[in-house]
Amino acid sequence: MKLISEQIEEVNFISESIDGKKNYFIEGIFLQGEIKNRNGRMYPMSVLDREVEKYSEGYIKTDRALGELGHPDGPNLNLDRVSHKIQSLNKEGTNYVGRAKILSTPMGQIAKNLLDEGIKLGVSSRGMGSIKKESNCSVVCDDFMLATAADIVADPSAPDAFVDGIMEGKEWVWDNGILKESAIAKIKVSIDEATIINLQERKVSAFQSFLQSL
Repeated sequence: MKLISEQIEEVNFISESIDGKKNYFIEGIFLQGEIKNRNGRMYPMSVLDREVEKYSEGYIKTDRALGELGHPDGPNLNLDRVSHKIQSLNKEGTNYVGRAKILSTPMGQIAKNLLDEGIKLGVSSRGMGSIKKESNCSVVCDDFMLATAADIVADPSAPDAFVDGIMEGKEWVWDNGILKESAIAKIKVSIDEATIINLQERKVSAFQSFLQSL
């Protein structure tokens, strides 16, 4: 499985003042199906519908649908980087339109300050899955799992092929409910299974393999 991220430009960052307090929200299309996106990928609606339903039930309805500021390099949520909470995801045709509130966390405050200074921000969805190459695009397979519908990212109009290439170059494994980078997981297994006699040899070999993967 590979980390898959999709940058979305069709969102609005808005502010609403209630009783003198300024609240910030993200609104717009968070997810798109049945269309080749600018990364050359297409999400079947059957896959999106299933994952959004699971995400809504397990996270949005329980106030656990959080997103981060910046481009995380893995599928797991980093609480120290949380900047906003996704409040809704509603289907409109082949799109899912979302709304998220920017929180008063340290990263949320940074996002608010950037917006106040006129910095252009965007959002990026994040998930795990495999991809099937077809003639005119890459189709996201049925094993796709949605990690978050929206992270806040900078400069959405910039080319992001390099970032996506790095992130997609990492393979991940599902291990007892935890997603781990496969290379690291293999190294750990190799060391854990080593005997006292060949432990040092395994460590040296593992370190060399890790360096070669960089």
